[in-house]
Amino acid sequence: MKRVATLFLAAAMLLGAANSASAIDFKIGGEWYMGFGVGQANLINKFRAPGADGKVRADSNDEFQALQMARLKLEAMASEHLSGTLYFEIGDTTWGKADGFSGALGADQTSAIKLKNAYLDWSVPDTALKFRMGIQDVTLPNMAGGPAVFSTDAAGLIASYEFNDNVALTAMWVRPFNDNYKGVGYGYGHDNPSKTDGYRASYLDNMDLFGLLLPLKFDGFEATPWVMYGMRGKNTGNFEAYQENDLGDGSPPFTFGPSPNSIYDRNTGEYGYGNIGNTGKAYGSMFWAGLPLAVTALDPFNIEFDINYGYVEAMGRYDAWRFGLQDPKRSSTQRQGWLVKALVEYKMDWGTPGIFGWYGSGDDGNPKNGSERMPTIAPVGNFTSFIGDGELGWGPNGFYDCNTSYSGTWGIGARIKDVSFVENLSHTLTVAWWGGTNAPKMAKYMDTAYAWNDSMGNMDSYLTTNDGLLEFNLVNVWKIYENLDMNLELGYIANFMDNDTWKKAGARDTSFEKKDAWKAQVVFHYSF
Repeated sequence: MKRVATLFLAAAMLLGAANSASAIDFKIGGEWYMGFGVGQANLINKFRAPGADGKVRADSNDEFQALQMARLKLEAMASEHLSGTLYFEIGDTTWGKADGFSGALGADQTSAIKLKNAYLDWSVPDTALKFRMGIQDVTLPNMAGGPAVFSTDAAGLIASYEFNDNVALTAMWVRPFNDNYKGVGYGYGHDNPSKTDGYRASYLDNMDLFGLLLPLKFDGFEATPWVMYGMRGKNTGNFEAYQENDLGDGSPPFTFGPSPNSIYDRNTGEYGYGNIGNTGKAYGSMFWAGLPLAVTALDPFNIEFDINYGYVEAMGRYDAWRFGLQDPKRSSTQRQGWLVKALVEYKMDWGTPGIFGWYGSGDDGNPKNGSERMPTIAPVGNFTSFIGDGELGWGPNGFYDCNTSYSGTWGIGARIKDVSFVENLSHTLTVAWWGGTNAPKMAKYMDTAYAWNDSMGNMDSYLTTNDGLLEFNLVNVWKIYENLDMNLELGYIANFMDNDTWKKAGARDTSFEKKDAWKAQVVFHYSF
């Protein structure tokens, strides 16, 4: 807890300094989360794992969690044209866990203190040109269901210019990955195994994204068309094969290419990016485009629409093994696809009923030509609060919420939000059907299905056209005080994954057994 105390001492010193530096206005803010929940998020009870051992894997996750997290935000404002922001996050801390998270008996271990944001805001004197540089929240423009491609904290530079009240322009450069590849002796992707450990460390492992956004706002209509070009080195992401990433649970948060934990080499008995063949390309191209728009002229109707497209160039090939057979297909790491989302709501005195839906392209059944699912880097889906991001869920799979990608799925749903019968107490009820757009043949390539989706057994399931999920959510928010909310969230997912499809995929895997998912959680949220 020494580092926590140091942070608060630093904040106090900064606030105290305001007396002697009257030109600078110091502000402090933050929030606390306290959560308690029971649930079972896995949709697969047991299945026979692909690979050499072929053992039956059974779900053994705890059904109860107690977590907490705190955030502290410091702002130093010289004027409306110049300010600096520091944003710290303390946690997630699981009660009882001693693995470096201070939640066990005594609570005196090193806490998971993270630098969430650290950026500088400034504008060019006597112009409307503004800059934000540093580690910041980067979310691509979106409507209807949340950002489907990128929404997370990242290091970058964003410039914006407002021409008038109706038209603006934003340009950005973001660097999500760099200097993470350890070189020879530190996992997969070795360039020369005869060299010593660390040879060519941090070599060709950067990803850079360049975006251009055009916000348009008129009476009754809003739209922000955008494009983003990216380049990634051939070793970008290799560190994921052996190093836990900083987005949460150690599994890759992105799906711009196959997951290293899922591409299996039967010759070596290993998983990883090293099982992707060598490529002569130093860098590969990436491209995304989006058109989110909203129609507000038909009040009390709210109409939102969003279309996205993504493409990632192939960087090498790999063996896609059919479960239980010795005839792999040499397959491409290329990925491209599209997604359409829509929402229509009608605001009434007692609540806001609405309908929503989406459709994303899916794999065509032939891994030789790559994946037809839209690539993503850090997607967030918020149509629902179980498979989606939840109301107050935090972290990947934190409190059973998934932040799933819509790639390779379709769905339709209805909700009634902000219904209130008692002062300061509101309710939102959601029902949604999730279907798959991936060819059932892809289930036979279970290693590949894993590779393009990270994990079949987790909430972010690889759904074929034979599969479906029916999700129910009830979210209740009680505003106890001006700064304190209590969120009671109930969810259930009826599992309609096709047994025959997945049992055949596992070469008549009679051990395959699906199950429904459910959760009940209470989260207290204090902000100031």
